[in-house]
Amino acid sequence: MFKRLSNPLLSNSFFIFGARGTGKSTLVKDLLSKSRTWVIDLLNADELEHFSLHPQALAQEALARKAELEWILVDEVQKLPKLLDVVHSIMENPNTRHIKFALTGSSARKLKIVGANLLAGRAFVNEFYPLTYRELGDQFDLLTAVNFGTLPKISSLNTDLERKEYLRTYARTYLKEEVWDERLVQNLDPFRKFLEVAAKSNGTIVNYSNVAKQTGVDDKTVKKYFEILADTFLGFYLESYHRSVRAQQILSPKFYLFDAGVKRSMEGILNVPVAPRTYSFGRAFEHFILCECHRLNTYLRLDYKFSYLKTKSDLEIDLIIERPGQSIVVVEIKSTDTSTDDDSSVIKQFLDDFPDAMYRVWSNDYRSLQYGDIKAVHWQKGLAEIF
Repeated sequence: MFKRLSNPLLSNSFFIFGARGTGKSTLVKDLLSKSRTWVIDLLNADELEHFSLHPQALAQEALARKAELEWILVDEVQKLPKLLDVVHSIMENPNTRHIKFALTGSSARKLKIVGANLLAGRAFVNEFYPLTYRELGDQFDLLTAVNFGTLPKISSLNTDLERKEYLRTYARTYLKEEVWDERLVQNLDPFRKFLEVAAKSNGTIVNYSNVAKQTGVDDKTVKKYFEILADTFLGFYLESYHRSVRAQQILSPKFYLFDAGVKRSMEGILNVPVAPRTYSFGRAFEHFILCECHRLNTYLRLDYKFSYLKTKSDLEIDLIIERPGQSIVVVEIKSTDTSTDDDSSVIKQFLDDFPDAMYRVWSNDYRSLQYGDIKAVHWQKGLAEIF
């Protein structure tokens, strides 16, 4: 059992959204008092059918057990959105309003589509992700992370063959249970092709037209597909830096899948290892760092904003971190284990554009080096400094 960084406030009801297999249910069950919690698992076919036919049974049972209940955990609530109306009524009933709800879900899209009752602020919203390097602690291994990702199940498997089989199964399960069973798309075949294309273009600037051509659908459908990935917590956007720095600045976002292992499974390259000192390792390392930043920012409630900057002459800053009340951090991400002054060359061309910024190169080099105003540090030290 890993000690997770996510810490939903237990003084209030809460949602916790995240992709399948990230450990949402395990976290919530660990946090709540077992003796005073009623668990409703909507992945259980019998429970799903019962509450689908008799949603008011939730309110009736809550009232009957009001003296013994502190929490009601509803697992995978997107399976039965109408149950949220009953949850709302329990919260408003003077006889049961002391009961708090923990509501987990792997798809916000299903709730949006049906206009589900999201309880108007009565339940705080939390997001949940695969394990961070901090949560893995001594079990963290960078090569494993870039090859197979950090879903909790991966850490319990003993061989690479088992890890590959799990990730292949995960991808198939996502298509069936999250997309097809929930009717998020009308035709599964182009969406299946889209997943492969999205995985191959992971971390690059989104070009809806190019993806549409490769997928066989129109631009509007491709945008919808990307929204499905974001709404089922399988990916996130990295926006272009919003302030005009150069006249020829590119403004389109990048898109990153939420986990390196799932990305490689969707791309169909699990049998091609990511080896150090290769181009693929550099891309995978950058992906890993962006995922870590995204997760830590959410868990620590920092409200940082992340972006990249690229000019049409191909000058690119990998990561810009805007921190409320603090200086901007301009970061170059390098997978090398031997940093040199060349690693800071791009940042040096932007020093006048960010005069009050903190400049960093994050790499696999354990030395701390200074290149003028730019400091190069090991990525773990860099993340610890900012998070």
